[in-house]
Amino acid sequence: MRFVDRTAAGRRLAEEVERMDLVDPVVLGLPRGGIPVAYEVARALAAPLDVIAVRKLGVPYQPELGFGAIGEEGVRIMNEDVVRAARVGARERAAVEEDARAALELRLRRYRGDRPPVGLRGRTAVIVDDGIATGSTASAACRVARARGAARVVLAVPLAPAEALAWLRQEADEVVCLSSPEYFGSVGQWYVDFAQTGDDEVATLLARGAMPEDGGTVRTSAATGTSRGTRTSTSPGPGPGHGTGVGTGTGPGPDTSTGTGTGTGMADPEVVVSAGPVLLPGDLVVPDGTPGIVVFAHGSGSSRHSPRNQAVAAVLNRAGLGTLLFDLLTPDEAMNRTNVFDIGLLAERLTLTTQWLLREHPLPVCYFGASTGAAAALMSAAEPHMDIAAVVSRGGRPDLAAGRLAEVRAPTLLIVGGADTEVLRLNRQAADRLRCEYRVAVVPGATHLFEEPGALEAVADLAGEWFAGHLSPHGAPLGPRPGRER
Repeated sequence: MRFVDRTAAGRRLAEEVERMDLVDPVVLGLPRGGIPVAYEVARALAAPLDVIAVRKLGVPYQPELGFGAIGEEGVRIMNEDVVRAARVGARERAAVEEDARAALELRLRRYRGDRPPVGLRGRTAVIVDDGIATGSTASAACRVARARGAARVVLAVPLAPAEALAWLRQEADEVVCLSSPEYFGSVGQWYVDFAQTGDDEVATLLARGAMPEDGGTVRTSAATGTSRGTRTSTSPGPGPGHGTGVGTGTGPGPDTSTGTGTGTGMADPEVVVSAGPVLLPGDLVVPDGTPGIVVFAHGSGSSRHSPRNQAVAAVLNRAGLGTLLFDLLTPDEAMNRTNVFDIGLLAERLTLTTQWLLREHPLPVCYFGASTGAAAALMSAAEPHMDIAAVVSRGGRPDLAAGRLAEVRAPTLLIVGGADTEVLRLNRQAADRLRCEYRVAVVPGATHLFEEPGALEAVADLAGEWFAGHLSPHGAPLGPRPGRER
C-alpha cells in the first residue's frame, strides 16, 4: 500500500483508530512528519491534538548509543545497563541531560508557542507518526507518555516493518498499522508526496487541533480491552472520497522516486539497511537525477551521526549527489572495542550494505571513509565483484588495509591534514601500494579531525570534485592516471 501524502494517510489511519472506541483520547504527533497524520486522527476522534517530543541521551564519547531519553514535565527514562556498561558518571549524565532538555524545550516552544501541554494523566495517549523505520523514537515516545501518566498507550502509524512492530508491541498497549511491506526500504518510498513538513506547518496544525473542532465531544465510552496487540489493516484502498491508497502490492511500483522534484532528495531519509543477517539504521538521501550515491564509512568510536561526515554529506547533497550514512555496527557490537578495529568485519558490512543499496537504487556507488572506515572502504572496493566508482579517505588509515591496496581499482583520493604528521606518513606509504589512479591531498595546517576554520570545507570541496569527476559521463577518466600529491 502506498499513500498519496501524509494527509491522506492520516485519514485512512483515522478510520482504523475510530473503530477502537477509545476512552478520553489525546492524540500526540511525533514531529515533524507525524503531525499532519495525527491532525487527521484527532479530527476523526474529536480529540485534542498535541505534540510529543523526546530527546535521546547519548553516551558522551559515543552519542549514537543512548543511555536514556527525556520528555517534557521532567520525565527521564534511563537504561541502567548502558549506564553501567558505558561507565557514564552522574556528572556526565547531568551535563548531557541539561543540553538535551534545553534543545527539547526550545523545540516545543517553537511548536506550541505559549500553550501548555495537554495533560495525559488517566487518559488514552494515541501516538502517531507518518511511518516507522527502526522504532527507536516511537518506543521512547510510548515510555514518555506512560511516565506522564497515560492510562493507556496506543501507537498508530500508516506503515512499519514487521521487526519494528514486534518490538513496539512490548511498549504500547496496542499498535495500529495499516501496512507492513515485506521489503520495507524507507518510509518515504511508500508515499507519492513525501515533502518535508516545515516548522510553520507543525505550529499551525497544532494550534488548530489543540481543542476538538466543531464543538465535538471527546469519547468516553467503555474501552474494548487493554491487552497488547497489533491491528494491521490489509484493506486494498480507502473508502469513498479519501483517495488514500494508490496500490496494494508489497513492493514499490514504478513511481518510487524519493525526491520531491526539487533536487533536494528525501525529506525524512531514515532507512533500515539489510546487511546480511543484521539490520542497521541509516540516513539515505537520493536527489532527483543524481549521478550516483556516496556511502559513508565512519571511523572508530563514531556513527552515522558524525557531525563531520554529516557536514560533508550536506555539501554533496547540495551538489546533487546522493548519500547514505549508516552505522557499521549494532549498539551491542559497538560496545566491544575489538569490533571497532575489526577492518574485515567493517568491510564486510560495507559490502553487504552496498549490495542492499544497489537493489534499492541501481546507481553508481562511491565510498567516503574516515579513520578506520577508510580502510574498510578500500578493502570493500578491492573485492573482485565490487564496482565502486571512486573512493575518498578523510584522515583515514589506509595502512590498515595494506594487504588489499594493490587490488583496489576505484580511483582513490587520500585527504590528510598537514599537521596530522603520523597519519600523513602512513597515507603516503599506503599510496605507494596503490595500483589504481590516486591522489594524496594535504589540507595545510589541519589536524586529524579537521577542526580548524575552513579545514572541513576544504575536505568537502575536494571530495565533491573527486566524486563529480568520476561520476560525470564527461568527467570520468578514460584510463588510469599516475598517482600524485597536492
